[in-house]
Amino acid sequence: MNQSEGHIHVVGAGVSGLVAASVLEAHGYHPVVIERTDDVGGRVKTDVVNGFQLDHGFQVLLTSYPEAQKHLDFEALELQKILPGASIFLNKKQNIIGDPLKAMSFLLPTMFSGIGSFSDKLRILKLNRTLKRKTLSEIFSDPEKSTYAYLKDYGFSNEIIRDFFTPFFGGIFLETTLDTSSRMFEFVYKMFGDGSAALPKAGMAAIPKQLHAKLQNTDFMFNTHVASVQEGEVTLKDHTTLTSRATIVATDARELVVSEKHKSMAWKSCQTLYFQTDHRVIRKELIGLIPQDGTLINNIFYHTSLKTVSNPSNELLSVTVIDRHQLSDEALISRVKDELQEHCGIVSPQLIKLYTIPQALPNLQDLKTAMPIESHATPGVFLAGDTLLNGSLNAAMISGESAALAAIEFLSKKK
Repeated sequence: MNQSEGHIHVVGAGVSGLVAASVLEAHGYHPVVIERTDDVGGRVKTDVVNGFQLDHGFQVLLTSYPEAQKHLDFEALELQKILPGASIFLNKKQNIIGDPLKAMSFLLPTMFSGIGSFSDKLRILKLNRTLKRKTLSEIFSDPEKSTYAYLKDYGFSNEIIRDFFTPFFGGIFLETTLDTSSRMFEFVYKMFGDGSAALPKAGMAAIPKQLHAKLQNTDFMFNTHVASVQEGEVTLKDHTTLTSRATIVATDARELVVSEKHKSMAWKSCQTLYFQTDHRVIRKELIGLIPQDGTLINNIFYHTSLKTVSNPSNELLSVTVIDRHQLSDEALISRVKDELQEHCGIVSPQLIKLYTIPQALPNLQDLKTAMPIESHATPGVFLAGDTLLNGSLNAAMISGESAALAAIEFLSKKK
């Protein structure tokens, strides 16, 4: 049988599924991607509302992700880089801190910010040097502890953990106690140190759209619901059965594959509120943090501090809430507006949209950077997705590539 004959199916058109299709194409196959929604992207999407680009949650691309460098064309994405620092709103004062090794303009503001002690700043430099030399395989093979325990063991003061590490990395990990694995902390910290945090000019959805546009020999079935997957076939919700030489499940396999139904998966949630404002209180391309006890807001960012494809007349502000609460949407919006005014001096922001994202990040233990053996769910059925490794775009891409290569090896043995 010719490689292009017969069908290999990929269930899910998120980043993992798109990378899997790309790898299959590179090896001469013509896959079929089945997607339940009307577009690619999965959890990486961007809406345009009233001329504003609204990502589904505040996300960034770390340019040092090895898989992103392999699979994406950064120049075509027109990446807009966020400065390597933060603006911390503490006691009604804005304190700027950053990495002076990457931007010398941060040297004096960081030294005199009042955030952390001189010893804390020396430890940060030491941590930078240590993680630059550490490989990803070394990071993900080290024993795990909580990020909080890691920072305490490293000697950081309670103050800098409270005022910087908790709000900054809590916003990345979507939790407020830094329970996330130290492997993930080292990985993310290293990626920040080795590269930049950036947003595509057209928003985060430009990433899956670019992967989609590169595919030349892949067919897509949008608005199509899969009911189950087993060796040799894919069954749709309308009871149509598709013969499949190999199937990659790049979505929640627990709903589709019998061997996965017993497995549990916990998720971290968040809410992102987008406002328009008349002006910016953070003048540079910096994330704003509010390390104040009792506040719902974790971080804020002015997306219009970067160039965007759309050119709105007002400023676009995103606000991320990661704390669990029992507030109605109306009460949450009111509370966030009050906190913006009290802590940041932002007056009369106008709500554009509120996103509640129940499955923002997988809540994982025993984090990995290489695909586990169990990604082969059943003969001819392969799993992909960041839920198998760690919650990152890099992991999504690794898993898609690994699943495709495993499927190719399976098919080669059947010839």
